[in-house]
Amino acid sequence: MALVIFQILTTQKRSFSEFLRDNPRIKHLLILAGTVVAILLIVFLWLRFYTHHGQKLPMVNLVGKYITEGIEEAEDHSFTLVVTDSVFVVGKKGGIILDQNPKPNAEVKEGRKVYVSITKYDPDKILVSELPLLYGNDFSQKSVELKHRGILSKIKGKKYDAGDPNHILEVYYKGQLIIDQNVIKGAISIDKGDELEFVVSDKEGGEITIPELVCYTLAEAEFLLDQHNLELGEITLKGAIRDTSAAYIMDQLPPFDGITKVPMHSKINITVVSARPAKCN
Repeated sequence: MALVIFQILTTQKRSFSEFLRDNPRIKHLLILAGTVVAILLIVFLWLRFYTHHGQKLPMVNLVGKYITEGIEEAEDHSFTLVVTDSVFVVGKKGGIILDQNPKPNAEVKEGRKVYVSITKYDPDKILVSELPLLYGNDFSQKSVELKHRGILSKIKGKKYDAGDPNHILEVYYKGQLIIDQNVIKGAISIDKGDELEFVVSDKEGGEITIPELVCYTLAEAEFLLDQHNLELGEITLKGAIRDTSAAYIMDQLPPFDGITKVPMHSKINITVVSARPAKCN
């Protein structure tokens, strides 16, 4: 059609406006064609925008990151971060992302909200009155119950008692007696993650069989003594020793015989050498 119109205009030497005035049908056809082209162009542009706007992106992994870092990374990927819960976790700093929804690598649309839970900055607290009944009960059983509540347990000593051994007689928190036969300081609050110390019953009067330390390194001996509620006494160095923690024990006092007992927290004196003693081979 355009070629025909051009030929007519060239032959008759008429202007385009004059031609359209004298040919209303062609004018209407041109208007219709222009309208169709305009509509197609608008639809094409809208489809491009809609497709791009609704495209899906892989969800980033935010677990383990600090909340401030997570917010920045989410915004960089056109997501919005929303904190829905906070939980205290023993041994973890506050503000660390524990979980997220949608999960990492899930295909989601841009602008999607990401719901996360983070660690608390301050530990939860438990009142002594809210603890399970401790006095007179088996330490092993109660230490498991306390662990489930986020509280650690340690035996700090033993006392003679006519009842069953390893039962709780006293409970201490930060050096303060909080529970015994006559006392329950129920208003004291305990931070989750903290440790309670216990004095438990012992039919042997609180005595410990001397462990064998000879042939162990000093570092190993310190661990063994701690496990037996004993303490390291005087250390005698024999020969040149650069690293005492790696030195070997060649003698101890009192000696080990598998029978002799000493009161808890007694001191064991040792003599160390740099090389493993020949009798240990």
